[in-house]
Amino acid sequence: MLKTRILTAVIAGLILLAVLFVLPTLITRVVIACLMLVGAWEWSGFAGAKSSHRYVFVTLVAAMILPAFIWLQGIGDLKSIFQIALVWWVLAFVWIFFFPTPIAKAVVWLCGLLVIVPAFIALDWLYRLGVPTLLFMLAIVWVADIGAYFAGKAFGRVKLAVAISPGKTWEGVIGGLLGVTLLIGIESALLDFPMLEILPLAYAVAVISVVGDLTVSMFKRNAGVKDSGALFPGHGGLLDRADGILAAAPVFALGMIWLSPGLLGISI
Repeated sequence: MLKTRILTAVIAGLILLAVLFVLPTLITRVVIACLMLVGAWEWSGFAGAKSSHRYVFVTLVAAMILPAFIWLQGIGDLKSIFQIALVWWVLAFVWIFFFPTPIAKAVVWLCGLLVIVPAFIALDWLYRLGVPTLLFMLAIVWVADIGAYFAGKAFGRVKLAVAISPGKTWEGVIGGLLGVTLLIGIESALLDFPMLEILPLAYAVAVISVVGDLTVSMFKRNAGVKDSGALFPGHGGLLDRADGILAAAPVFALGMIWLSPGLLGISI
């Protein structure tokens, strides 16, 4: 099982690099949009919807991300969208401590829109800012996840959210943050950027990625399913692998707007 997971992760990583560095910009943006629609299809399963209703939800998501894809919003518009996403993820953080609670289908649909649409807008914007910027955000999420996994395996005792994900522990979260600290230290030394300015944002992104993971798990628990899909052998569906990224992307993008106004001069 572990070998399958590692092999799948390596292959997916190589495909991701090819998409980001080899394909034309427009095609890469289309790929990102299509992946979000796959996520929308998987999310619709959390509501126990019929196939026809699932198509309706995917169409609704497509209709909401299409304007963001075609027309470039001003920074003010982007900032408002990312702020809405931040508020949602803070509420989701509170929500997970009250689970299990019954979740109506209409609430599942609404939450799906709040998860997927801002995530696409953020990923698309970060990609257009520059592939290194997008990869930096992804690296924070991945390092936090890997650090949490190994620290949790080695030292995990205190459960984080036992009703949602019994394997996650506070020791794992701390391990993930230590991994992120190391990542930012290395990046700071290599690229000569102010570590103390970036580290709080990196911590926020790492923590919110955990919230994203737990939130998707919460909806899976509510729906009575183990995985959101079967797109990645050994890993499950897209949402199973990208749950942390969906939460982290708009928060990281908002942090970029708050902390790095110089980047806004880049033509996107």
